[in-house]
Amino acid sequence: MMHKEATGQALFHALAIIIFFLSPHTTANTLKAMEDSGHLRINSYIEPARTIVPGQRIALTLEIATTTWFTAGTKIVIPEVHNLIILQTEQFAANATETRDGQTWVIQRWTLDVYPQHAGNFSIESIAVQVQVNSGDGSNTKGSLFSPPVTFLVTLPEALSEADSWTAAPAFRVIQRFDRDLKKLAVGDAFQQIITFEAADVRAMMLPNYVAELLPGLAAYPAPPELDNSVNRGQIRAERRIQISYIAEQPGAYVLAGRDYLWWDTTRQALSLLSIPPTGFTVAGTNPARKTRPGGTLTVMSIAIGALVLAFTFLALRLAKSSLPASAWRALRAAITRATQQWSEWRKPALGTRLNPGGSDED
Repeated sequence: MMHKEATGQALFHALAIIIFFLSPHTTANTLKAMEDSGHLRINSYIEPARTIVPGQRIALTLEIATTTWFTAGTKIVIPEVHNLIILQTEQFAANATETRDGQTWVIQRWTLDVYPQHAGNFSIESIAVQVQVNSGDGSNTKGSLFSPPVTFLVTLPEALSEADSWTAAPAFRVIQRFDRDLKKLAVGDAFQQIITFEAADVRAMMLPNYVAELLPGLAAYPAPPELDNSVNRGQIRAERRIQISYIAEQPGAYVLAGRDYLWWDTTRQALSLLSIPPTGFTVAGTNPARKTRPGGTLTVMSIAIGALVLAFTFLALRLAKSSLPASAWRALRAAITRATQQWSEWRKPALGTRLNPGGSDED
């Protein structure tokens, strides 16, 4: 009886093992198995596929599709490629459901922004994407998928061959404004110059900079640039805002020089020149009197008083030396020496006379 019972159990376990390996659901218990069985796919492509210039945004799309569904978040491991800036600006995928050959597919499309820094041939090898999907039998399976590599060519148009820098974008503009009218400025007045760069399909860190004008008699105090990036329904907008405060220190005529910026219109495939016009203005008034250095009068008085004290002390010592005993003369001389040293230490400033060595005497 026991022999028959053991034989039945062995047959049951053997049958369970055979069913386990032959089951179509359990063969999809790894991502590789799901790919091999046609239930999971990953693809990659770029837009635009041609006519790309340095600095232009390339949209690298990773498409992940499954016949089941995603059960956890997806993570992309951003690769590092020489002379390419690769960014993930959107934290969520574009989700869709499609029917292909009678089969329903759940799809995630992730877009990476790629900015080539030079002309040449580029290749982005397989990108690792960590996913978790339902394996089809009620359980979850997770791991890494690897996208197909993509290659593309970046060319330098003849119009940009002699240029040092440009902005490659479908839209770009430069705006200059001032916070007050510059027609009635006088010595001591202040005003602000605000320069704003705006563009599409670029990042704010890639927009041009504006360096403050250095003119004698006009002090310039630039603030750190304000950078702003935004994404709205896949549309990327960038803004760099530069604010410079000026103070008129001397009367006269001044001109803030104009600036030129090159724009490669990626839509028209054409070069344009955007300019900030020169701005001239006049500062009225008279040259301010030279400032007296703080503590200057006190320093002169201290020197005069010190000289008088030294002269009086010298005469007193001459008289005392001839009338005092030798021991008393030595004690008096030691006391005077200590008093002189203490006075010298007392009159030293607590800080250096110039906190910014090499700066202007007027600071």
